[in-house]
Amino acid sequence: MKGTTLFLVAAVCGAAAFLLNSEFASAWDGILPDSGRTPGAVLTTDLTTICQRGYARTVRHTPRRVKRRVWAAYSMRPDEPGYQFDHLIPLELGGADVEENLWPQSYGATPWNARLKDNLENRLRREVCEGRMPLDLAQQLIARDWIAAYEKVFGSPAEGNLRQNEFNCLHHGGDTGGLP
Repeated sequence: MKGTTLFLVAAVCGAAAFLLNSEFASAWDGILPDSGRTPGAVLTTDLTTICQRGYARTVRHTPRRVKRRVWAAYSMRPDEPGYQFDHLIPLELGGADVEENLWPQSYGATPWNARLKDNLENRLRREVCEGRMPLDLAQQLIARDWIAAYEKVFGSPAEGNLRQNEFNCLHHGGDTGGLP
């Protein structure tokens, strides 16, 4: 009996460790959305519409019932402090204001948080609307992994200002002043 009990304890502990360390674990940290819960959704790919000043405000009308379902999908209580509702594919890049494109994003996470993603969204929209980046590429980059997209555009958060200057120089025909 003693050996059977030890075997069962070991089996249960092993299964728990597997689940906690596997792709099946459902831990979510608020930094990247869960792709199963928030795959992303596009409303439009029309550049004339997207690049119109104030466009995003005209399509930002998330019903309360949708917000409640998103909170529940992420096992959070409604209006959790320190979080904002975010669109995986931003409205300003043609994203849809639907449940499949929404997730609660942390303001308090360090360094990857809602403010950094907002900076990336604004930058990608500018690149798209000024004809330097195809819209579908901007949508794919931010939907696939917004942190990787941020690093591609700005570098690490600490390097962001230096990389911003480098990016501006390269896109305006200037010299980078020896920056990598």
